[in-house]
Amino acid sequence: MSTLISKYNVVGPRYTSYPTVPYWDQESFSLRAWKETLQKSFHESNTSKGISLYIHLPFCESMCTFCGCNKRITKNHDVEMPYIKSVIKEFIMYYELFKEKPKIQQLHLGGGTPTFFSSENLRLLLSGIFTVALKAKNCELSFEGHPNNTTKEHLKTLSDQGFNRVCYGVQDYNDIVQKAINRVQPYENVLRATTEARAENYASVGHDIIYGLPFQTQDDVINTINKTITLYPDRIAFYSYAHVPWMKGNGQRGFKEQNLPTANQKRLQYEIGKEMLVNAGYVEIGMDHFALKTDNLYVAQQNGSLHRNFMGYNSSKTQVMIGLGVSAISDSWYSFVQNVKNLETYQNLVNDNILPVFRGHILTQEDLIIRKHILNLMCTFETSWTDDDLFFPELPGVLIKIKELENDGLIEIGSKKIIVTEKGRPFVRNVCLPFDLRLQRKKPKTQLFSMTV
Repeated sequence: MSTLISKYNVVGPRYTSYPTVPYWDQESFSLRAWKETLQKSFHESNTSKGISLYIHLPFCESMCTFCGCNKRITKNHDVEMPYIKSVIKEFIMYYELFKEKPKIQQLHLGGGTPTFFSSENLRLLLSGIFTVALKAKNCELSFEGHPNNTTKEHLKTLSDQGFNRVCYGVQDYNDIVQKAINRVQPYENVLRATTEARAENYASVGHDIIYGLPFQTQDDVINTINKTITLYPDRIAFYSYAHVPWMKGNGQRGFKEQNLPTANQKRLQYEIGKEMLVNAGYVEIGMDHFALKTDNLYVAQQNGSLHRNFMGYNSSKTQVMIGLGVSAISDSWYSFVQNVKNLETYQNLVNDNILPVFRGHILTQEDLIIRKHILNLMCTFETSWTDDDLFFPELPGVLIKIKELENDGLIEIGSKKIIVTEKGRPFVRNVCLPFDLRLQRKKPKTQLFSMTV
C-alpha cells in the first residue's frame, strides 16, 4: 500500500462538481444564461423531484485552523438578524424567478457555525423561507452543529421546523491536536449533544472526524474512533485533512508543515480507521463517508439514488440546488454560480435587489457527459457507457490512461464498464482524474487542489 500511496499521492480535485470551480468558463458565462438554465431545470424537475436548498451561515466565535470554509469570526451576535433578512430576501428573488413555490426536498444549514445563531433567529430564518416554499413529502432537513454550543433549544426549535438530521464536527479527541487546530471540545460535550439530538427524535445523527491533522498519531485516530463508536452515530464522515494554506490564508498557518503526518502515516491512519468502522458495522458508501445500514444514506447507495454535490453526499438526487448566503454555490444541473465571498458586498447587492452572483459556468454537452461519469464513480464506484449518450470521443484515450490503475488492482475495466475495486476505493479521486478533460487539457501552473491521498 505504501508504494501505491507514493505513486498516486498527487494533486487533484475532490469533485464536488464537474467542471471544478477553477475551470469554470467565465468568458461564456452571463447572469442571464444562469437564470434561463435555472428556470428550465426548475420547471423540468420541481414537481417530480423538488429542489435542494443550502443556506450558508458564516459566523463563528473563533477560528478553527483546519477549516477551509468561508467564515467571519466575531462574538457580536447583532450580526444575526441583518444576515437573516438578506438570506430571506435572496430566496424571494429566486421565488420570483420561478413564479411558483419551490418544493424543498432537502435543506441544509452549513457554515461557519449555524448554531452561532440563536434558536429563535433560526426559527425566523426558516419561517421566512417557507413563506415562499413548500416542504416535499419525506423531505430531509439537516444542519451542522457545534457540540460546544448546540443547545436543547436549538435541537427542539429545528425539530419543530421538521429537521431530522444533525451532523456534529468532532475532528479528534486528543488535547494536543485540539489545541493545534483551535477546536477544543471534550468528549462529554459530544456525548451531551448526541444524546439530546436522539431525545428530540432526530432520525440521523452524524459525526465528522478528520485524519492527517497536525500532531495526530495513529493512536489518536484509534482513540477517537473508539470513542465515536461508543456513541454509535448513524453516519460518520472520515475526512482527510486538506492542507491548502495558499488558498485559505492565515487560518491554516497555525502550525508548521513538519507537524503534519507524512502521506504514508496519513494513509495508515485511514486504513486503520476504516477497518475499525467496518468492524463496528459501518458501510463505506462513498469517498470519506460511512453509514449504518439503517441510515438513508446507505439505502440511497443501495437503490442508486445517492448523489454528490456542493453539500457533499446526500440521498436526494435533485436537479436544482440553490445556495443562499455569502459564497454559496448553486447548481441548475446545466449551470453553476457562486455568490460573492465578501459579507458586506453580499448584503449590499441583495438589499439592492440584485442576485449576489460573481462567477459561474454554463455546462457544455461534453461537460454534462463527463459530469455523469465522475458522479457515477464518486457515488457508486463504477461507471459505464452502455448508453450511447455516455460515450465521448476522448474515451478510448481515457481508457489507455487508466490502464495502469487496472494493473495496480485499483479498477477493473470491462468492454463498456469500469469498476473501482475495494483496494481502489481510497484512490477514487485518481480514477476520476483522467476523465477530467478540462484539467487534462490545461494543467494548472500553480497548486489549486489538495493531495489525493
